[in-house]
Amino acid sequence: MNDPVARLTPLGVAVLALLSEGDMHPYEMIRLMHFRRDDRLVTITNGTVYHTVGRLERAGLIAEVGVDRDGNRPERTTYTQTDAGAAAVLEWVRRELPRVDRPAEFRVALAEVHGLDRDEAIELLRARRAALAASLESLEDGHRHALDKGVPEQYLIEIGREAALLHAELAWMDAMLPRIADPDFAWGRDEAPSERYLAQRKAARQ
Repeated sequence: MNDPVARLTPLGVAVLALLSEGDMHPYEMIRLMHFRRDDRLVTITNGTVYHTVGRLERAGLIAEVGVDRDGNRPERTTYTQTDAGAAAVLEWVRRELPRVDRPAEFRVALAEVHGLDRDEAIELLRARRAALAASLESLEDGHRHALDKGVPEQYLIEIGREAALLHAELAWMDAMLPRIADPDFAWGRDEAPSERYLAQRKAARQ
């Protein structure tokens, strides 16, 4: 398979997204992801991050830009995001955002959706909403059919939970989509880094 986007993992996307904010070494990436509680979305360990960085470099999505040593600490290699890496993140988000069968990937795509143009993000989220509504309709039809056939409800508890989750996500999307469409809703990357971001970067380097 020669499609680097298809080979991207959620952690790979998270690393690439970090490097879109500036060049970093893996230790800083790990610290910053923990500061931001990105471990809610992906599993973050030293081993997985360093392995992911190696894979991204071999794929040409990131590149080494320098090696430094601070005192007695081990050498730290700093990486930058390549143009191919930047394009890969956006394409990955485009592919994953409307899908309803990969919840872990969707959460990471949603965290990075701000990199897309506003109109494109809205279009993809609306496609996801339509797919969710279709899934809910099919699920509820199956639930009613099972009850009509006399299946005891105790065997259908999980279906009820899934339907409740779908209702909740649809309600969230119905509230969120108009907000994103509002021109007053800030979209895209800030022109200047926030004080909070600068503080996080400083702490992550230490």
